[in-house]
Amino acid sequence: MLLNRILADLVVVVHFAYVAFVVLGQFGILYGLARKRNWARNPYFRWTHLLAIALVVLQSWVGVTCPLTDLESRLREQAGQSGYPGDFIGYWVHDFLFYEFPDGLFMLIYTLFGTLVLATFVLAPPRCPPKVKRESARPDNQARNAPGPPANRPADPS
Repeated sequence: MLLNRILADLVVVVHFAYVAFVVLGQFGILYGLARKRNWARNPYFRWTHLLAIALVVLQSWVGVTCPLTDLESRLREQAGQSGYPGDFIGYWVHDFLFYEFPDGLFMLIYTLFGTLVLATFVLAPPRCPPKVKRESARPDNQARNAPGPPANRPADPS
């Protein structure tokens, strides 16, 4: 029972981290773009961020409950708890994440925020970093790049 309670609290913290990534990530992207920071156009970060909010929007349109919410509820039931976490961190993180609003309002908020993320993605697309041209470490290449006459012909006697 104690293990399920701890796991439920852990799921809430992971859920909070996911929400923070989506929300704070968007603010970070907008800040980084305004300050012309290269990390704001990092394709791995941007694609991961876009997919994270797209998953939330799709779940709300289809009417699927978040799997993290379902997992937390099951773990709490197995621990003999109601829907409220039993410790300080879990309680406040849970209260921060879950509000009592009509489902349609959540769908609207998710869709508007997802539209903002998509618009940012389209208007300021991610950029791949430029490829760095590296010299080969092979000995024949080092000889080719060494100062002086080429290694495969004799030096000019003049």
